[in-house]
Amino acid sequence: MTKMHDLVIRGGTVATAEKVFRADVGIRGETVVEVGQDLVGRKAIDASGKLVMPGGVDSHCHVEQLSSTGKMCADDFYSATVAAAFGGTTTIVPFAAQHRGNSIVAVVDDYAKRAAEKAVIDYGFHLIISDPTEHALNVELKEMVARGITSFKVYMTYELLRLNDAQMLDVLAAADRERALVMVHAENHEMIQWLTKKLLARGHGAPKYHMTAHHALAEAEATHRVVALSRLLDVPVLIVHVSGGEAAKTIRAAQALGARVFAETCPQYLFLEGDDADKPGLEGAKWCCSPPPRDKASQEAVWQGLKDGTFHVLSSDHAPYRFDESGKLPKGDKTTFKDMANGVPGLQVRLPLLFSEGVGNKRISLEEFVALTATNHARMYGLSRKGRLEEGADADIAIWDPEKQVTLTAGMMKDNVGYTPYEGMQVTGWPVTVISRGRVAVADDRLLVEKGTGKFVARGVPAPVASARLRDGPAAILRELIG
Repeated sequence: MTKMHDLVIRGGTVATAEKVFRADVGIRGETVVEVGQDLVGRKAIDASGKLVMPGGVDSHCHVEQLSSTGKMCADDFYSATVAAAFGGTTTIVPFAAQHRGNSIVAVVDDYAKRAAEKAVIDYGFHLIISDPTEHALNVELKEMVARGITSFKVYMTYELLRLNDAQMLDVLAAADRERALVMVHAENHEMIQWLTKKLLARGHGAPKYHMTAHHALAEAEATHRVVALSRLLDVPVLIVHVSGGEAAKTIRAAQALGARVFAETCPQYLFLEGDDADKPGLEGAKWCCSPPPRDKASQEAVWQGLKDGTFHVLSSDHAPYRFDESGKLPKGDKTTFKDMANGVPGLQVRLPLLFSEGVGNKRISLEEFVALTATNHARMYGLSRKGRLEEGADADIAIWDPEKQVTLTAGMMKDNVGYTPYEGMQVTGWPVTVISRGRVAVADDRLLVEKGTGKFVARGVPAPVASARLRDGPAAILRELIG
């Protein structure tokens, strides 16, 4: 007897992280229940000539988040999730940010309420830890993991966020105990502060000097230190937004030694350069993020890292600040690179940029594209039903027209930033229909789902944490000694 599905995606080329093949996809309710031939459904989408892929998972984006300096992101959960959906992403994992003196539980409760009211696609949370008190580490983190927040982010720079090495070891030990993954922003704070002081004293306050202050060696040194801290306890870490060759080489060497070190990069390190910030006045602030984009050699090093496995995921690090006093220009025309909010928008364009240049120009395969933008994110962060297109997975699917050409402009962006650092770039390949848990979310360039219909996804044990650890050796002996 022929199975009747609620929805069938018919005649497309299915692409997963493992293979590419012709098949129909059958959906019932919120779930993919069959991938096969000649499926029958009450409704059908003709995907002839199209690619049918898992919806993207963006595991690093900042949404409705208050910065340590008191600046609120330009995007709330509605504008951010709409932008994500229009770019083929069906799950995001932004950050509930604990600032010093904050209760972690209160921060997460507030963040969860904001998301539940506004999100149009599914979401999880990471937790930023800036105040690792004994109560936070031993009581509140346990509750967060029980609620499905199984990853913690720490900073090695930014005066009001950074942790010292001892505090980082405390967080790593707590994460090990609770079976959570630690994400690290790796830059040497003292190097950056020293360079910043010297530059400003000589009148070098323009946005382009942000790139000078955040030197590649500051990232490389901090990356080396993260690796050492991780290896001391044999606890996995994921180093986020890696910008170029210096840090990538350190990570690759650690991986070759068997260290449990994982890495993420972002589109800004593939498509932008430090020289982009060399603009008249303060215009260059639109291209400033930390770590900053660097040069063409760094871009090539990042592409190589995507290909050779140094980088496991490509995230947007969407950090949306408007080009006004609410974000990039807090002191108006007196703003220096030290004052401005750091970050660039990228939720909507993450997938099209990588598809166009990566798959279109044969830098990566279609399977690698799916892995880097969806499947590996889900595995990395314990999203068991996301990032896959197979029986039993959530019906989160993006149908791509691989030939569609789009010129990126601020006017087409669904976020609330008002500009894009990728203005004028042309991409080939675009998600034309996006399905979230069986619901058609985007079609014919229209949003078809309502505010507040996205769901919180409680996450399980991240794959790096679940993987086997050393049973003997110095780290194992040390763990036994310190308990």
